[in-house]
Amino acid sequence: MTRLRLIVVLALSFVVLKPLFAQPTGAASRTPEEQRTIDLYKRVNRSVVFIATRSYVLDPFAFFDDIKPQEGTGSGTIVDAQARLVVTNLHVIEDALRSGGSVEIMLASGQGSKATLVGYDPESDIAVLKIAEAIPDVVAVPFGDSSKLEVGQRVYAIGNPFGLYRSLTSGIVSSLERTMKTSTGTALRDLIQTDAAINPGNSGGPLLDSDGRLVGINTAILSQSGSSAGIGFAVPINSIRRILPELLQTGKVRRPRMGWQLVDTDQGPMVLRVAPGGAAAEGGIVPVERPIQGNAFVRGYREDVDGADLIYKVNGVRVRSRDEVEDAIRRSNRSERITFVLRKGGVYGREREVQIVPRWE
Repeated sequence: MTRLRLIVVLALSFVVLKPLFAQPTGAASRTPEEQRTIDLYKRVNRSVVFIATRSYVLDPFAFFDDIKPQEGTGSGTIVDAQARLVVTNLHVIEDALRSGGSVEIMLASGQGSKATLVGYDPESDIAVLKIAEAIPDVVAVPFGDSSKLEVGQRVYAIGNPFGLYRSLTSGIVSSLERTMKTSTGTALRDLIQTDAAINPGNSGGPLLDSDGRLVGINTAILSQSGSSAGIGFAVPINSIRRILPELLQTGKVRRPRMGWQLVDTDQGPMVLRVAPGGAAAEGGIVPVERPIQGNAFVRGYREDVDGADLIYKVNGVRVRSRDEVEDAIRRSNRSERITFVLRKGGVYGREREVQIVPRWE
C-alpha cells in the first residue's frame, strides 16, 4: 500500500512539474502596440545608415605642427533610393569637410561606400550626401508631414548612439516650434522637441511617426552631461523638403539679407545698425548708431535712440522680438516686397510704412 501511494505521489508531481519544464511552443504574446513598433522597425531600419568621418587636427601638445587624424560617427537617413541620397546633420561631417578628410557610409546590409557632398545649409544644420558606389537594395524612408504633428503624439528615433548600430527609441512630441542655438551661435528654428532618447551618434537619424514616416531629422540634445536627458530636437521634414531642391541644384540655400542688425528692447525690436549699400540702407531705415563723417583719421558713431526705427509690423503682423522679425522675413517670397511698419524711437513714436526687397544671398 505504501509503495502504491508513493507511485501515485510521484505521478502527480510529474503532472504538476511538467509545465514548468515544458519547452515554449510559439512566440511570446505581444500587444498590438508592441507588434506595430516591431513592424515599423523592420520596415524602416534599413533606411538608416552609419556615417564614419575622418578629419585632421593639429595636436596642441606637440612641439612641432603635428597633424593627427580624428574619427567621428553619426547617422544618416536615405531619402531617395534611386539617386542614393542621404540626409544628415552638417555638424556630423563638418570637421571632415573643413580639414579635407573623408566621409564613409555603411548600410544596414554591411556594405560600405565613400560619400560625396551634394550640398549643405548651416542655418538648418542639414547636409545632403550621395552614396558614391552603386550599391543595390538601397531603401528610402517615406516622407511624412511635420505640419500635422501634435504635442503628445508618439514618435520613434532610429540611429547609431555611441556607435550602436540602428538603435530604436520611442517617446512623444514634447513641444513644437522650438529655437535653440548651436555651439557656433547659429539659431536653429521651428524644431521638434521630443523625449525619445537621443544621444551622441543619433544626429542625422530619422524621427518617425507611428506609421514609420519621416517627420524630422534628429539634430541635437539639451543636456549638461552630454547624454540623453529627455530633451532632444529634430529639424522638421517640411523645412528640409523646402530647401532640398535648391540644395540638389546649387549645393546651398540662398536666404534673405536685410543688411541690418536688430536688438530687442522693452518696446520691441529696434534697428541698431545698417550696412552701407544694403537693402535696409537703401530702404531708408534709420538705425540707432549712425556714422560720424569726419576727416580721414577721425571717424566714429553717434547714438540716437529717439530718431531710430523700431520694427512694429511686418507684412501687417505685429512683431515683438528680433526673432519674430527674422521669421517673417524668412517666410517671404523671393520676388516679394516686404512691408514694414516702423515707429520712431519706440511704440509711441511717429509711424511710417516702407517696402523693401531683401537681398537673397
